[in-house]
Amino acid sequence: MSELDILRKEIDNLDSNVLELINRRLELARKIGREKQGQGLTTLNNARESLVLQHLKKLNHGPLTQTALHLIFKEIMAAARELQSQHKIAFLGPEASFTHLAALGHFGGCSIMVPQTNVAEVFQAVEKGQCHYGMVPVENSIEGPVNHTLDLFFTSELKICAERYQTISHDLLAAGDIPFESIRTIYSHAQAFAQCRQWLRRHLPGAVLTECGSTAEAARRAATQRGQTAAIAGSAAADLYNLKVIAPKIEDLPGNTTRFLVLGKEDSPPSGQDKTSILFVTPHLPGALHHVLTPMAEYGVNMVKLESRPTRNEKWSYFFIADFEGHREDEKVAAMLKVTKEICLYMKVLGSYPRFS
Repeated sequence: MSELDILRKEIDNLDSNVLELINRRLELARKIGREKQGQGLTTLNNARESLVLQHLKKLNHGPLTQTALHLIFKEIMAAARELQSQHKIAFLGPEASFTHLAALGHFGGCSIMVPQTNVAEVFQAVEKGQCHYGMVPVENSIEGPVNHTLDLFFTSELKICAERYQTISHDLLAAGDIPFESIRTIYSHAQAFAQCRQWLRRHLPGAVLTECGSTAEAARRAATQRGQTAAIAGSAAADLYNLKVIAPKIEDLPGNTTRFLVLGKEDSPPSGQDKTSILFVTPHLPGALHHVLTPMAEYGVNMVKLESRPTRNEKWSYFFIADFEGHREDEKVAAMLKVTKEICLYMKVLGSYPRFS
């Protein structure tokens, strides 16, 4: 027997052991699911999954990369959840959109993915109980906040259950193998156009830019048209719609990342590495915002983000969304929230959830 055959035989034996261990893990997960049902608990526990991944990443010394570890165990946990109760996930579609990829990355491939045509429909699908959870984009590292998502939190009672950061890379796609200089019409999402603005101005200044609801929808439309039509989308869309990559990685800045939020009817228990988001309205007085934010400094709570949006029901009236480190059940965070609520005209906690890592 050659050295290659010996190594392959050893891999076969290890695969058998790995398979047996995975099935043993799934059996335990099935029993946990019965216990959860008996106690009226939800199947998905983002905090618990975050703790498991944190623990495994500390134990891992390679050659398995941390990214590969995350992907493998996310799928194992997704298979465990399927045994307990299969979830329906609403996302901004169609398939192969970046939101779809973020949902697959967070929930794994065993969940039922339900595409929606816009962010409002994602909120509605979860609010009406048609889907268990939703995945929506909330901000991009280059273009900033997704204002439509922020606005919907003002009227929605849904909670933020988790967050996910997804690296975004855009390709110019077309139905045929044609030079990109011949492109006259380009479909894409408004955010994608903005993230590729300089490249388009430099290489295709005369092209007509037509906005679509998502980059995947743009790819679908481009797939039906040959000649001088293209789409800006990701490589997953190229695979799904059988498109050619005419020009790869056309985003203006490297490291382009979008933050996504998981929506549900309950937020997550503490994981030890959490973030909390609140929405609030300040009194119409000089220095009101400073007064509202002072308790954060006094209680040593680190704010990581602050956004303002018009309330739309009164001219020159705004609401704010703040993200800060810690869980709403943490002692200092709970104390800070109590004081802040007394200062605000209106305040609600949008959710406490594990920080993405």
